[in-house]
Amino acid sequence: MVKPDTWIRTMAQENGMIEPFAEGISREGVISYGLSSYGYDMRISNEFKIYSETGTIDPKSISTDYFQDIICDVFEFPAQSSVLARSVEYFRIPRDVITIAFGKSTYARCGVIVNITPFEPEWEGYVTISIINTNTHPVKLYAGEGIAQVLFLGGDGICEKSYADKKGKYQAQKNITVAKVDGIRNKE
Repeated sequence: MVKPDTWIRTMAQENGMIEPFAEGISREGVISYGLSSYGYDMRISNEFKIYSETGTIDPKSISTDYFQDIICDVFEFPAQSSVLARSVEYFRIPRDVITIAFGKSTYARCGVIVNITPFEPEWEGYVTISIINTNTHPVKLYAGEGIAQVLFLGGDGICEKSYADKKGKYQAQKNITVAKVDGIRNKE
């Protein structure tokens, strides 16, 4: 039986599943990232989109104009707000793998909730990460450091229809991507 961390390392190095790939997760003074026992702790980039409009948010009709783009190494995340960010790593998920991601406990202990949907078989791209600050105080988010752990679940076979087969709307995203609904064109 292959150890999970060996399997992930092999998939990353031989198949480009995670780029750039980082070994080991302990780094002094840094929120951990890189290969772990059963997964990979991905990093947050220095790019953020914070909602800047008032009124109702409609996931069927979101304009990128509703967001303020921020680039910084330390983002002072306003209290009781949400932000979109992206991963440092580009992922290419094999056809026989699905992922589940969880926010890091370091941030959870500060009232920060990280939401990431599963990466489906054959999905690829930078991950758009939705982050909520439930705290009544601002919280610092550190670019280039860990934000969430991705667990990889291998199947006994390949799926009948992958994300690539479905021509998924978030396939190969390069930037932070706001909500999209098939058949409805977002206002750009």
